[in-house]
Amino acid sequence: MCLVPVAMPAAALGLGKPMPRLGFGTASATLGQAEGRAGVTQAVLHALDAGYRHLDTASSYNTEAAVGDAVAQALRAGKIASRDDLYITTKLWIADAHPGRVLPALQKSLRNLRMEYVDMYLIHFPVSMRPPPAAVEGAIMVVKDDLVEMDMKGVWEEMEECHRRGLARAIGVSNFTCRKLEYLLSFAKIPPAANQVVEVHPYCRQNKLRAFCRDKGIQLCAYSPLGGKGAPWANNSVMDSPILKQIAHEKGKTLAQV
Repeated sequence: MCLVPVAMPAAALGLGKPMPRLGFGTASATLGQAEGRAGVTQAVLHALDAGYRHLDTASSYNTEAAVGDAVAQALRAGKIASRDDLYITTKLWIADAHPGRVLPALQKSLRNLRMEYVDMYLIHFPVSMRPPPAAVEGAIMVVKDDLVEMDMKGVWEEMEECHRRGLARAIGVSNFTCRKLEYLLSFAKIPPAANQVVEVHPYCRQNKLRAFCRDKGIQLCAYSPLGGKGAPWANNSVMDSPILKQIAHEKGKTLAQV
């Protein structure tokens, strides 16, 4: 397939290089919407062919290795000139959101990705989980009784160390509320560059959070901009909206473009 260059708008951040505004997520593999590592790799390759340059993964998605496979194949095939042409985001899982576990977790993610750095490293959720026994290390199952309050200061200090070492060109958070962000900003030497949240779209506008992030210079990233249909947390799909369909028709655009 021939790659047609696409001019992708990017958001300037306080850290690292600008983030392409449209990213390709790989969480669906863990939601039963992809078929194993090879399927994820093929999906990412198709995304690169379509012009995506921002790839989003996480240790909890179990797709880092597949993303790494796709990037390696794309480099060999000449679909991309170098790793630096991409923007790679991955995330710290809650079982590793403890002082002493952050750096090793990122190093493991980098081994999975077969990369020397990520462009963005996010704290996946503002909560921690008791680390599992070594026998089940890497398991993603969340047991409510195992959830504990995060030592946010200690964890963020180690996120900052990941940045200082050049392993994460930018650091940020995910699923943080205004209150959690306010607390983090009270001690952070390096403020979070981004906050990726579960849903931001016409039916879930997140007005308060958007205004807060804009005021603090934090880039808000929408995880489900087309709605949460098929996800365990929601069954709404922006793509089914008759109002948005009508607007798209009147504007001569696709619904997703609207």
